[in-house]
Amino acid sequence: MAIASRSIPAPDLVPVKRALLSVFDKTGMIELAKSLSDMGVELLSTGGSAKAIKDAGIAVKDVSEVTGFPEIMDGRVKTLHPAVHGGLLAIRDAEDHVAAMAEHGIGNIDLLVVNLYPFEQVRESGAPDDEIVENIDIGGPAMLRAAAKNHAYVSVLTSPDDYENFLADLQANDGSSTLATRKRLAQATFARTASYDAAISNWMAGAFDVAQPPSRAIGGQLQQTMRYGENPHQSAALYTTGEKRPGVANAKQIQGKELSYNNINDTDAAFELVSEFDPKASAAVAIIKHANPCGVATGSNLKEAYKTALSCDPVSAFGGIIAMNRSLDGETAKAMIEIFTEVIIAPDADEEALDILASKKNLRLLLTDGLADPRSVGLSVKTVAGGILVQDRDSGNVDDLDLKVVTKRAPSDKEMRDMRFAFRVAKHVKSNAIIYVKDGATVGIGAGQMSRVDSSRIAARKAIDAADAAGWDQPKTIGSVVASDAFFPFADGLLLAAEAGATAVIQPGGSMRDDEVIKAADEAGLAMVFTGMRHFRH
Repeated sequence: MAIASRSIPAPDLVPVKRALLSVFDKTGMIELAKSLSDMGVELLSTGGSAKAIKDAGIAVKDVSEVTGFPEIMDGRVKTLHPAVHGGLLAIRDAEDHVAAMAEHGIGNIDLLVVNLYPFEQVRESGAPDDEIVENIDIGGPAMLRAAAKNHAYVSVLTSPDDYENFLADLQANDGSSTLATRKRLAQATFARTASYDAAISNWMAGAFDVAQPPSRAIGGQLQQTMRYGENPHQSAALYTTGEKRPGVANAKQIQGKELSYNNINDTDAAFELVSEFDPKASAAVAIIKHANPCGVATGSNLKEAYKTALSCDPVSAFGGIIAMNRSLDGETAKAMIEIFTEVIIAPDADEEALDILASKKNLRLLLTDGLADPRSVGLSVKTVAGGILVQDRDSGNVDDLDLKVVTKRAPSDKEMRDMRFAFRVAKHVKSNAIIYVKDGATVGIGAGQMSRVDSSRIAARKAIDAADAAGWDQPKTIGSVVASDAFFPFADGLLLAAEAGATAVIQPGGSMRDDEVIKAADEAGLAMVFTGMRHFRH
């Protein structure tokens, strides 16, 4: 059955005479309540919000006085009542609505101030399921949606960030809200309830083991707008999902220009990669350009790891992103500012490092207060025309795999250490990916090619270029190991690695021609292991 429409035009100005305040986050609530009260606005409230307002000496009426019904079921039921929803949903210029309000003693509610139970924060805290469920707000979203639907007459505030501007709007219009403001707030409200419901439904999908739910909602809160996206003709913004994963979205920016779309994308790639390396085992540094690593290395300290990572491809590192798995120190900071760098991201930084980087005012420094857990579950989302692709985050870790030696020669301990390192990096390189590693550092990276053979050639060529630039006698691929993110479909890519000087290979295996590839490895004297897991990254 079709819903009847009404052609009543919305008024531009609506006097705010009665407001309902019911908030979990009470930041700024008392100041808002006082300002509204000083303007002659009648205040309604519930529970803890009503008590706080009363304690501040501000006149307020409890919602139970309006509904004639007490809060019950530990506060689960308090605003779900016609006296509240009728006051929010009534069309003020419709005779039948006005008559219904008069008949049932329902008063207008011109302003709703509600923020929701902190479901996202409780979920991220690791609380038990029953506590998470108790922090699913019901009455709040119902009121918010009602008020936002009726934005022709009702203003709705969902965040303390909105209070100051809204009060300024009232003061500029003799206590009335403008239609433009009500429309803007209504859109923000439905965006908030949508992201809230998305967080709940996605948590339930995981907690209740619903592998592929029939509907998938993705939501977020605006964190920052940008001058443009990947290119100047594209608009862009960053939205946060509430997941408290250490990284670029939740980092504190200490200095530098505003992050661009490309900065954020590349910095995320850098920090996710470097988080693969345990800071207790060794210092690790990753240098990223266009979402691909141009150098990754470990060392006894950050400066050593940085210098080694830089030597892999110093040309591409210019204007790149640097990520590390330990607190940035002064000596490393001195080395890093020797070339132009867009962003540095680290768990922390000491005072000497902060002072040194301060001399580069445009350089962005981000501190995350921790590393991302490479094994933690989560969702990865990508848009396609007309839809979204959703998959589990790639939480595979080479240390958890049963590596199978498939060649006559088993790798040495050193080769095995370097192969594990190389396969960690391969997980973060665009496919097709080939990575040469020697002594805990990348020495050649081939990324994003249509052919795995081409990736092998490019990685070897980059190693030669780096050797020429540094004046080395030979490229560091001599005596290295090589990792492939997916299986070698033919032996040609593997043989190119052997020609470049690799002595051992790590790859997923699983090709129809595995026997042919293993035979070629044996004939070349290579050691090779299969992981049984691939790391495509598109």
